[in-house]
Amino acid sequence: RMAKQDKYQIDMTHGPLFGKVILFSVPLILSGVLQYLFHAADLIVIGQFAPPGAMASVGAVAFHIQVLLALFIGTSVGVNVLAANYIGAKEKTKCSQVVHTAVAFSAYAGIGSMLLMLFLTPYALRITNTPAEILEQSELYMRISCFGIPFTLLYNFGSAVMRADGDTRRPLYYLIISGIVNVTLNLIFVAGCGMEVAGVAIATVIAQILAAVFVLNYLFRARTAFRLKMARLRINWQVLKGILWIGLPAGFQSSMFSLSNLILQSSINTFGELAVAGNTAALYLESIVYVCSYAYYQSIISFIGQNMGAKKYARVFRSILYCTICSVAIVTPLGLLSWIYGEQLLAIFNTNPEVIGWGMIRLKVLMVTYVLCALMDIVEGGLRGLGRPIMPAVATLVFVCAMRVAWVFWVFPFKPTMEWLLFCYPVTWTLTTLTCGVYMYYICKRLFGLQFKQHTYAIFPFNPLRSIH
Repeated sequence: RMAKQDKYQIDMTHGPLFGKVILFSVPLILSGVLQYLFHAADLIVIGQFAPPGAMASVGAVAFHIQVLLALFIGTSVGVNVLAANYIGAKEKTKCSQVVHTAVAFSAYAGIGSMLLMLFLTPYALRITNTPAEILEQSELYMRISCFGIPFTLLYNFGSAVMRADGDTRRPLYYLIISGIVNVTLNLIFVAGCGMEVAGVAIATVIAQILAAVFVLNYLFRARTAFRLKMARLRINWQVLKGILWIGLPAGFQSSMFSLSNLILQSSINTFGELAVAGNTAALYLESIVYVCSYAYYQSIISFIGQNMGAKKYARVFRSILYCTICSVAIVTPLGLLSWIYGEQLLAIFNTNPEVIGWGMIRLKVLMVTYVLCALMDIVEGGLRGLGRPIMPAVATLVFVCAMRVAWVFWVFPFKPTMEWLLFCYPVTWTLTTLTCGVYMYYICKRLFGLQFKQHTYAIFPFNPLRSIH
């Protein structure tokens, strides 16, 4: 082994697999849920202690920063895959090069993204039809939020390294602490000082800084091959090329995904301030369900990555099976419960009946079909773990991005209702899942050749071929 494994790390290449998938994914789910709960706390505080337009001001810019941020956060997937491969192959020097390149790149990219978004803020808000009555407050919120971008990237790239090493619990603890700080500062700034959207934005940026500091502190003190040293903090261009080969298509996909959502948001904005507020509240409930799906997207990347590096192909297939089962089993009931109890949950954010009504439309359309999104994440994550990042990006570009944009401009005008606008989500999820699923089957047959059938049988616990690892 490269280094002594501590209690937070999970060895994905040895021992029973299903329990390790659960152990790895549960902290990811809790981290994601807590992250969105803390974001939801922003809305709850501002909805209860600020004028009605303040909540819409925050919701109207929900996707703006995410469009650029998603490009680099998606790129961190390349760090996860490459680092996991090197761990499985026990290449200590390469592991060190990955962590130093990842941190240096995320710092440069974060500062550049911050400066770009500060410049683009007023133009982005006007292009997306942000209602005039909330434009000034939305711009203020977005400008302040830009200062958190470098720290968000440092946290995401650093935690990608930690996930590749099997550690998902420390990032959870860091989020808990920073989230509590966020909520506390929200109450102080908004309820106590009356700072409204500025108070929420400042509290969020401080929490992002704190989370990044925790991750960097761990990497500087780590006793593994991923220990960070200032003297070695530079970009290794060969390693960066490997990171970008896997990660850039994922980042491009995430960015285009966010851009298509931004275009949809511009159509939602045309329904008025109450519709924006209702969709914003529903989006946070939806996001809590989504993080459960995304946790298994991250899990399948790490498990396939390590086992591909170790050439444990039967465990690759088991990883795909177990992550699929777990994702469907948790996303389906959560989606249905979010829809059934939607009115009560939306009332936490805003008690206005019209706001709740608009929010219920989104929950009705999306929560019943969210299992399709979960399956899409599994097949896309599986392909990235297998080192095939192009097809998921292309499928997303065609079916999710282009088709949603086409829906907005050519389908939605024939029936301009919120339900018809949102129906493009399950349609595009289905087409992307089918395309990537068929391609993953083909890639597995091509990569593993005659062993494909044997390893496929080996994923089942009753298979007599237990000697295959």
